[in-house]
Parts: sequence; C-alpha cells; structure tokens
Amino acid sequence: MLRALYARRLRTQVTRVPRHVGLVMDGNRRWAREEGFANPSVGHRYGVEHIQTVAGWCAELGIKEVTIYVASSDNVRKRASEQVTFYMELIEKVIAGSLVASSPLWRLHVAGRLDELPDSTAHALKLAMEATAGREHGHELTLAIGYDGRQEVVDAVRALLEADGADLTELARTLTADDIAAHLYTRGRSDPDFIIRTSGEQRLSGFLMWQAAHAKLHFCDVNWPGFRHIDFLRALRTFARGSRT
Repeated sequence: MLRALYARRLRTQVTRVPRHVGLVMDGNRRWAREEGFANPSVGHRYGVEHIQTVAGWCAELGIKEVTIYVASSDNVRKRASEQVTFYMELIEKVIAGSLVASSPLWRLHVAGRLDELPDSTAHALKLAMEATAGREHGHELTLAIGYDGRQEVVDAVRALLEADGADLTELARTLTADDIAAHLYTRGRSDPDFIIRTSGEQRLSGFLMWQAAHAKLHFCDVNWPGFRHIDFLRALRTFARGSRT
C-alpha cells in the first residue's frame, strides 16, 4: 500500500514525459546470481519477459517510441553458443511471439544486422515486423539486436557511397548529417530524448551513438529484471526536472 501511494506521488511529479525512450536492459545475469539461481542465464528469461511490462508502462504514460538494447553484435558473437541459443529462443518466443500477439499497440522494428542472428530468430522478427506494420496506434517499438553503433554509421556511409549514380566528389562537398541519418538502421524514426541504463554501469556501450547526441541520460543501480515501476517513475522525474544524471 505504501509503495502504491509513493508511486502515485511520483506520478504527480512526472510533469512531462519524453517522446522517445531508449532502454539499455543490463544486469540480467547479475540479477539471477543475486537472486540465488544456479544458472545465471535464467536472468535472461526474466529480463526478456520484463520488456513487455516496461513497454506497458511507457504506453500508459503516453510514451509512443521505445528503443531497447536487446543484444549487441559482440553479445551475439562472443557469448557461449548455448547461452546465445537460449537467449535468441527467448526473443523469438516472448518478443516476436507473445508481445506482438498480446499488445495491439506496438509496431515492431529492428535496428541491427539480422544476418548476424540465428536464421530462426531473424525469420521470427521479420514476421513480427510484417504482422505489426499496419497498426495505426502510433506506438513504435524498436529492438536493437545484433547492433553496434559504430558499425551502424559505417553501414550508413557505405550505403551513401554505393548509391546509384553517386558522385564521390560531389558527395564529399555536400554531405550533411541528415544524409547519414537517412541511411541509419533507425531511419524514419525520431532520435531518443531520454536513455535509461540499468545495473549501475555508466556508459552507453555503443547504443544509438549517433541518435543519442542530445539525449538526457539516466543510470539506475537496479538490474533490469528488478527494475520496478517506481524506478521508472523516478527516472522520468529526473527527465521532467531537466536534470542529467
């Protein structure tokens, strides 16, 4: 009851909300260890399932754009194969499956290289994007998966250079930031104005490096599966107050 009262008080202090929130969902395995699970990968299951909960909080508050850092390119390439397989199966089941089916609000997008993912995961995400493409509620959920912010900029510049009829001398003379932005993985969607990272790590780890140039940042000590509604409201309170933490 006291927590509910506190949450209501926090909500009154959230006088404005960001248009677009970026979330770095860090600390899944750490949370599992702290909770006493013998297999720390269990934290990934709780973490992936928590995406749906947090997306619901965003929708309730009128936040219509959310981008979630699900897995970097390094995560996909360097983790032990069994761990990656387990995690990707969760993505297929929970995000590409139940989240899409249970929430009619969100249009699903992917930022990253699908060709770095297992074929079944890439296929499931493509089907989910197709299934949600016609939704007209205006809520955009982007998964950064198989993602690397520096590689994204490289790929954008490469696409510019490889465009039909590109004149390199003219391109060098006229190139603008908007030209590069038009070829990013997130083209057509707005830049985030607020980014939250859980687990206490105070870095972006390559997340939306180009797009986050003007975003406010909030670093939360709570690990992602334990990220509560009141933690979310506290973060939004800092955004409403115009502070950078």
